[in-house]
Amino acid sequence: MPLDTLIARIDALAGSSPRVIVGIAGSPGSGKTTLATALVEQLGERATHLPMDGFHLANRTLDRLGRRARKGAIDTFDGRGFVALLERVRRETGHTVYAPSFRREVDEPVAGEIAIEPAARIVIVEGNYLLAEQDPWIRVRDLLDEAWFCEAPADVRERRLVERHTLGGRSVEAATEFARTVDGANAELIERTAHRADLRVSGATWEARL
Repeated sequence: MPLDTLIARIDALAGSSPRVIVGIAGSPGSGKTTLATALVEQLGERATHLPMDGFHLANRTLDRLGRRARKGAIDTFDGRGFVALLERVRRETGHTVYAPSFRREVDEPVAGEIAIEPAARIVIVEGNYLLAEQDPWIRVRDLLDEAWFCEAPADVRERRLVERHTLGGRSVEAATEFARTVDGANAELIERTAHRADLRVSGATWEARL
């Protein structure tokens, strides 16, 4: 099974720790959500998937700030709120910690939809900016037991993003433009953070390399 090596790595990290947090960073369309979902499915009830996307600022807030047109950029997230949640996930292992999710069908976060139960000894966190080096994001790395960078060729990422954006209601032309401009600009920042990862993982084959 392709995930065996990664599962074994997580199990080795877990040991006797009350909770282990593994972060999966990567550019839009790299496959990090698919990888995180597959890991949690294999790990079972002892693992929870925690996407960073729940910390998107609300569309109304983005409109007020004039940032709606580039939703997904690093300053369109509540970075401090995300860091605070990770601190809670790390520290509060004796009771349920609730986290927001993100619903693509409404293009908005949903408060308290993800429940991180005490039995969740492994938390798989994924998102674009886990390895970013500006404040407050630079604090994320120290809250992770290990960080992985999920990567895929630019043409693969663009194809996935165009499909995602058209499913969200954009025309093919508008989806392609967004993927190449907004997503493309974000990817340039994200790809520069890959050196901070412990492991690089293919978003297509899940082949891992140091």
